[in-house]
Amino acid sequence: EVQLVESGGGLVQPGGSLRLSCVASGSTFSGAVMNWVRQAPGKGLEWVSRISSDNGVITYADSVKGRFTISRDNAKNTLSLQMNNLNPEDTAVYYCANLVQEWWGKGTLVTVSS
Repeated sequence: EVQLVESGGGLVQPGGSLRLSCVASGSTFSGAVMNWVRQAPGKGLEWVSRISSDNGVITYADSVKGRFTISRDNAKNTLSLQMNNLNPEDTAVYYCANLVQEWWGKGTLVTVSS
């Protein structure tokens, strides 16, 4: 079973940046499509971004396109999300996940506020 552990969340001012990381245990990470999904306070889950196993296919939700960059390092079993020009609407718990295998981390909280 793969375990996912996110880190990098915190409090940031509007317009600021954060970089989230997700470290996976297990050898199956390198072959898995990985996602970032978020949940704002009092709201449902929102898919943010997806990356294929070989970095070849990357997609973003319209709400983050041009501001967020997903990447992965299979040698380090790590998934990342660089978030720039953050705004209060980006406040949420961010999860890394494989939606097919239903691997989920516990999430990391990002708060954008002045």
